[in-house]
Amino acid sequence: MSPAESSNFDPVLGRVASGIYILTAGSGDRATGMLTSWAMQAGFTPPMISVAIKHGRYVGDWLTQGEPFVLNVLGEDQADLLKHFGGGFEPEEPAFNNLAITHCPRGVPILTDCLGHLECEPQSHVDSGDHRIFVAKIVRGGLHRDVPPMTHIRKSGSRY
Repeated sequence: MSPAESSNFDPVLGRVASGIYILTAGSGDRATGMLTSWAMQAGFTPPMISVAIKHGRYVGDWLTQGEPFVLNVLGEDQADLLKHFGGGFEPEEPAFNNLAITHCPRGVPILTDCLGHLECEPQSHVDSGDHRIFVAKIVRGGLHRDVPPMTHIRKSGSRY
């Protein structure tokens, strides 16, 4: 597609609203977290979500192998967590220093100060251009604070 063709819809695509989340995965010294914004509810029975992760992210490899994850929903007042996770973490790099966490029964970190969390088990995935979209079953979760969620609107649909 030429730049001229995408320029017709690029500004509109960027304005498709999304939430801001911290996806946590792994356990023990291998636990990590990453910023994600492309997540949404994908079913009622059983409760399901979808989340997109850019190809090349090692956490995507973990989810492809079926490892559980937690989707931590940020409140609109949590720019500090956005900044903390925005740069990403290398494998084995500590991701939770100075953060309040607990762990789900599978050992995945939960950010206790976030709006709430969803504990998820990947069920399937499909590649979509430069991202892999995971469909996951929600097995547990909880609301920690009743505040408005953080949302994200981009000016362009062709970049973050």
